[in-house]
Amino acid sequence: MSVVPPSALGDPCVLLKLGEVVLKGKNRETFERRLQSNIRAALKEFGVPFDLRQRHGVIAILLPEGTSVETAGAVARRLTDVIGLVWVHRAWRVAKDPDAVTAAALELVAGRPEVERRATFAVRSRRRDKRFPLRSNELDRMVGGEINDKYGLPVRLKDPELTVHIEVDRDEVFVFTDGMPGQGGLPVGTSGRGLVLMSGGIDSPVAAYRMLRRGLQVDFLHFSGIPFTTSESIYKAYALMRALSRFQGRARLFVVPFGKAQQSLKTSGADRLQVVAQRRLMLKTAEEVAHRLHRDVLVTGDSLGQVSSQTLQNLTALDDAVSMPILRPLIGMDKTEIMAEARRIGTLEISELPDEDCCTLLTPRRAETRAKIADLRQIEKRLDAEELATRLADSIQEYKLGPADAKAAGDARSA
Repeated sequence: MSVVPPSALGDPCVLLKLGEVVLKGKNRETFERRLQSNIRAALKEFGVPFDLRQRHGVIAILLPEGTSVETAGAVARRLTDVIGLVWVHRAWRVAKDPDAVTAAALELVAGRPEVERRATFAVRSRRRDKRFPLRSNELDRMVGGEINDKYGLPVRLKDPELTVHIEVDRDEVFVFTDGMPGQGGLPVGTSGRGLVLMSGGIDSPVAAYRMLRRGLQVDFLHFSGIPFTTSESIYKAYALMRALSRFQGRARLFVVPFGKAQQSLKTSGADRLQVVAQRRLMLKTAEEVAHRLHRDVLVTGDSLGQVSSQTLQNLTALDDAVSMPILRPLIGMDKTEIMAEARRIGTLEISELPDEDCCTLLTPRRAETRAKIADLRQIEKRLDAEELATRLADSIQEYKLGPADAKAAGDARSA
């Protein structure tokens, strides 16, 4: 395993850039503490000691002397999944001396493909410590001049092909070139706790991810068609939760055997209202489970008009089923947009695996698109839906994920 390059580059580290967290005013410290906690949890799996230093809009992850380039790269890649960060940079720590900074920049540029093809470049400096003897523009000119003299690269300040970044901090200077985009958003856990209705399809995992980016910590509730279907949909729901775990760490999946309840709805004369009626029963059950788990809100993957059960009238009828708020982060997205997001976060391939979905079980040939709340309440009265929801909540089975699952999900994504 290789170790750190020549001494001019100092020690490897990871520099993290914050997004909207910096706009939180007097509450900012709360958001930063949560973000730091999430970073520590994400890096726990590596077993590598590190020093986390908070600066204004920046977090530096300082790794031990002699840390290998491979380890530093793995740490950086893992941190791209921590929600609340907008950029992750593999950087080098050097002494707060202009000559040391220049030597490090020259070493960093050496051997890059941009040098061979004489690409344009620029140097961007930032002084968080104003005591540094050179101003930012002076440091830009000094380092840029040395790079130009040694490698003959032409300077272009607007849209250069290679950018050397220099950030002067309190105790050291960070030098880096490339960066990896982060997830953005708010740190998971800063906006409360929710329960996601996880179908196993494409939409609900994307809805969960979108709420994670808004700071919601989530668990998952899956309705299985058991005993009229196999356990395939449960395996899919578990795999989807595992894929999403890299964004929030530990999570839990609760499974409701829903087949017999669907059969009861079928024999109650629901007919064209079967789909909306069973979704109302799912929401009632989810609300009961959420109360027991002390969750604040329900999350679904509904998209307005995407299927018959998601017309405006039917969504209004669904809202009537429960008193708990229902968040629908995909409400204005079309299927192409949702699939693109699912592909990016690594859930699309799992969602496309075949399974026996309870939502397609015992469905009518034609579904109602303009459900009337009074008709649905009448069906529920015949079934005693509130009592049925309580019994369904009593029957749930729990599946847990641990920190190792987040690492495995991240490794699979990198592969």
